[in-house]
Amino acid sequence: MLLFDIDGTLMLRASDDHRDAVHAALRRVWHVRRPEAARVEAAGRTDLQIARAILLQSGVAADRIDERMPDFKRAAAEEYAVRCRDDLTSFVAPGVPELLRALAERPGVRLSLVTGNLEPIARLKLARGGIGGFFERGQGGFGSDHEDRTELPAIARARAGRPGAAYPQERTVVIGDTPLDIACARADGVRCLAVTTGPYGAEALRAADGVVASARELLPLLSV
Repeated sequence: MLLFDIDGTLMLRASDDHRDAVHAALRRVWHVRRPEAARVEAAGRTDLQIARAILLQSGVAADRIDERMPDFKRAAAEEYAVRCRDDLTSFVAPGVPELLRALAERPGVRLSLVTGNLEPIARLKLARGGIGGFFERGQGGFGSDHEDRTELPAIARARAGRPGAAYPQERTVVIGDTPLDIACARADGVRCLAVTTGPYGAEALRAADGVVASARELLPLLSV
């Protein structure tokens, strides 16, 4: 099973509407005046982690954050739905459609997701990018499942497995573009491949089991 990250891996520079939706939801739910003023490194983090960091910098108490987080999930998805442009195909990373088609034709390969995006945002983003059909509904691990990204691969494996038996670690690979993608793979004891299509270069990603420059170079490494 191949667990793909979205932003920086499957899609590039497609996060502006997503960011604006998160900020709008923070204004709606917690009445934060200027969420855009917070200094938060978003790459590799879940939407809930990003929201919490902005809120704490904005002086919102931790108990108020926890109390309203379900409302934030709903609001962020709604805000993204009204902002997301109809066609995101130009934001799909070069080589990704060809890679996904080739992998989908391989017997025994399962395509899935591990992403910090809230699931409704992830699904809409991929659908508008024309690649959503490669990823089965009811599968994957999303930022709406857990605030801590290191928990997401295990969630994805549990969904892909049989009752009482998660999908095996030795047949699972996380594919991402940040050190946090690598960290979440290591936390679950699964392999990780990294692409330098996001904000990090090969040196920063050297802890992965393999590092490539583009999606086109992944296929030879994905003999799972």
